[in-house]
Amino acid sequence: MSQREQSALQKRFFDVIFGTESPAGKWFDIALIIVIIASVAVIMLESVGTPSAKHALLYLKLEWMFTLLFTVEYLIRIWCTPNRKGYIFSIYGVVDLMSLLPTFLSLLVPQAAPLLIIRILRILRIFRVLRLLALLQEANFLAAALRRSARKVFVFFALMMMITTIFGCLVYVAEGGQNGFDNIPVSIYWAIVTITTVGYGDVVPHSAIGRAISAVGMLIGYAVIAVPTGIITAELTVSQRAESEKQARQARNCSNCAVVEQDPEAHYCRACGTFLPEWDQEST
Repeated sequence: MSQREQSALQKRFFDVIFGTESPAGKWFDIALIIVIIASVAVIMLESVGTPSAKHALLYLKLEWMFTLLFTVEYLIRIWCTPNRKGYIFSIYGVVDLMSLLPTFLSLLVPQAAPLLIIRILRILRIFRVLRLLALLQEANFLAAALRRSARKVFVFFALMMMITTIFGCLVYVAEGGQNGFDNIPVSIYWAIVTITTVGYGDVVPHSAIGRAISAVGMLIGYAVIAVPTGIITAELTVSQRAESEKQARQARNCSNCAVVEQDPEAHYCRACGTFLPEWDQEST
C-alpha cells in the first residue's frame, strides 16, 4: 500500500500514538489502557441493578465522556498515520471503531449499549507496551505443535464422543425419566459433564447401576484427561528440540570472518578456511 507524506506535527503524533520507543509513547499507551479499564468498569457497574438505577445519569455522562475521548483518539490515529487504509482495516483499527459504535447506536437502539464491553479488546495494546513480542517465538512453537497434533486430537475427540454417547445411553436405560434422564441427549449431556469431571449435579443417578456407571465414567475421565496434553507436549518438545538444534548450528560463527556455518559436519569455514568450533550436540 502506498504511504502518504506526513507533516512534522503528524510524525510527532504518530511517534507518540503508534510507537512505544519514546517515553511519551509508553506513557500514552499506559494512560490509554487505564482509561479503557475505567470505561469497562463503568459498563460493568451500570449492569448492576441498584447502582444503575441510582446513578444512571452519572454512568451516562461517564460513558459519553469515554466515547468522545476514544472518538478523538481514533480520528487522530487516522489523521497522523501514513497508511490510513492500512490502519482502518487492521485488527486494531476495526476494534477501535467497534468500541465506539455501540454508544452511538444506543441512541437509536438502546439494547446495543452492552456491546460496549468489546472495548476491553483494546487492552491488547498492552502487549506492545510490555514488549511481549519476544514471546511470539514460544507462541509459534505452540501453534506449530497444535497444527501437527490436530489429527491426533481430532481422533481423541471422536473417541470421547463415542464414549460419552455409550455412557449416556447406558445411564438412560438404567435410570429413566423418573430420575431426570428424560431422553438420550440429556443423558449424553450428563455423561459429558461427568467424564470431564465437571459434574454440575443438576442430574444425578439414584440407582445402584446408575451410580456404578457414573463411577466408571469419572474414572475414565481422570484417565483420559491428560491425553491431549501429552500429545501437544510431545509436539512442543519436538519443536523446541528442532529450534535448539537450529540455534546450535547458527552459533558456529567463524571467529575470523563471522560467517555462519549451517552444516554440523563442517570443520573449516567455507569462506576463509579457519577452523570452526565443534557443534555441541548435548545442547540440543
